[in-house]
Amino acid sequence: MLNTLHPWLQQDWERLHGYILQQRIPQALLVSGNAGLGKLALAKQFAYALLCSNPQQAGFSCGECQSCLLLKADTHPDYIVIKPAESKKTIAVEQIRSLINQLSLKPQFENYRVVIINPADSLTNNSANAFLKCLEEPNERTVIILITDRPGKLPATIVSRCQKISINKPDKALVISWLQQQAVNDDPEILFSLAQGAPLQAQDFAKSGHVKLRNDCFKSWLAVAKQQTHPVLIAEEWQKLPEGPLLFWITSWVVDLIKCAYDKATDLYNPDLIKSLQELAQQLNLKKLYKLYDLLLLNRQLLDTQINKQLMFEDILIQWQALNRGTHHG
Repeated sequence: MLNTLHPWLQQDWERLHGYILQQRIPQALLVSGNAGLGKLALAKQFAYALLCSNPQQAGFSCGECQSCLLLKADTHPDYIVIKPAESKKTIAVEQIRSLINQLSLKPQFENYRVVIINPADSLTNNSANAFLKCLEEPNERTVIILITDRPGKLPATIVSRCQKISINKPDKALVISWLQQQAVNDDPEILFSLAQGAPLQAQDFAKSGHVKLRNDCFKSWLAVAKQQTHPVLIAEEWQKLPEGPLLFWITSWVVDLIKCAYDKATDLYNPDLIKSLQELAQQLNLKKLYKLYDLLLLNRQLLDTQINKQLMFEDILIQWQALNRGTHHG
């Protein structure tokens, strides 16, 4: 059962446990924070504690009562998870209508009924409007937990009806020591930086060979700068990669180059690449580098749209190569 808590969630858990102790259980709770901080784990912990008939001292579920056994088997009738259907990006209005029907019946057990909506920002306008009904006319002994990395995408009408828990980025030293305990193979400092401080994401990166992939991409980036390869060839390779992380890497290289150009080479995103970055930075026109940075920010905003990834990377790489032209001879 979920009786271990990530160390950085301790304070948030104490607040949720406090709701249970004071019997001030919110009808709707919005859990927000960056990806990779453990929002779902925290929400589940709270859900299991509410459903358990014999919670332990620290408020965790016992793992042994009938409710806990049903939760383990994924068959608890009062625990409902709503997420986008497989291969879909959004939660359909039909899913919310069927939830409303379910909630019109009483919970089957004596305790609470818990609904988790994850990610809540994947509700469409129609499903958000339908869902509002659940919040406006709460059902008895029902707790709704919304989880999101992007609270700004939720309608204000929904946000205003929820209690809020916002999970902050944990302290760097805490994350690094946690990563060391997980026995990751890569340098925890680099993982911390690439995951923008999100521990679970850093752990995923370590498992998936993320650092090696980023290093390979950096080699191609350098080869383009040195006119050793054609931007279109690299763009073709890159469009097969997950574009979110890749765009973040490229942006982080450009930010680090700007820092190096100003001799501010502390607190880099990519401290392990500093030698190459400093060499590049000496020869670049800063004004053009800022232009490239603007292009990257623009493309990051377009990631959710039907953007042609191959063309996007060609655009970036051609501009990057032009920036370096004339700085390399031979």
